[in-house]
Amino acid sequence: MANAYLSGAENPSLDTYIPQQWTEAGDSITYDSNTSPPPIALICGAKNYGKTTFSRHLVNILLQRYRKIAHLDADVGQPEFTAPGFLSLTVVDKPTPGILIFIFCRSFYFGDVSSKRDPTTYLKYIFTLYDYYRKEYCMLNNSESPGRIELPLVVNTPGWVKGMGYDILVDILRYITPTNVVKINISFGKKNLPAGAFWLDGNCNGDVNLIEINSAHRDAFNRSFLVLKSSTA
Repeated sequence: MANAYLSGAENPSLDTYIPQQWTEAGDSITYDSNTSPPPIALICGAKNYGKTTFSRHLVNILLQRYRKIAHLDADVGQPEFTAPGFLSLTVVDKPTPGILIFIFCRSFYFGDVSSKRDPTTYLKYIFTLYDYYRKEYCMLNNSESPGRIELPLVVNTPGWVKGMGYDILVDILRYITPTNVVKINISFGKKNLPAGAFWLDGNCNGDVNLIEINSAHRDAFNRSFLVLKSSTA
């Protein structure tokens, strides 16, 4: 079933502020990579510091080069296209300026807003969604699948990055093996993920483009927020 909504560009009086660093990161993933196979970008970082906003921004940039984008939402607490408690794989299309069409390919009802309740089932659902993406949108045989195209993938992850949450994120990274990893850092260093490609070890492929960017803005309590710009400013 297809659904549609207006993108922020259709509301000129209320735009999300996007730092230049974020734009450069999105451009790097979109234009500095091969079209086949397409890029697989995973976004990670602490909770409430811009992962969903950057994921949405990256989807919009990718749609300037690709007709459609696949989006795997692993953030069961704050998903982009479903109600909380769901994990989903969605294909996003932009047939006309300002309007995004999204089609649910696969989804699972996890039944909680945190993977802490059942990490094994949570990871099983994530891996199943990724396997479906690989089969349907990434590893295509043109002779067997005429008319079908390879799609880039954007993976948005939860903000639980300490303790068991960290271990779950590492499992996701090692299973998906993205071509690009975007790590969002904040000024309060204790909440950040470890430096470098923290998920890699001697048994993992190290051929990945790691991009580290700062959260867009932080207030006095080190909480991320969106800056709204007036069209008359």
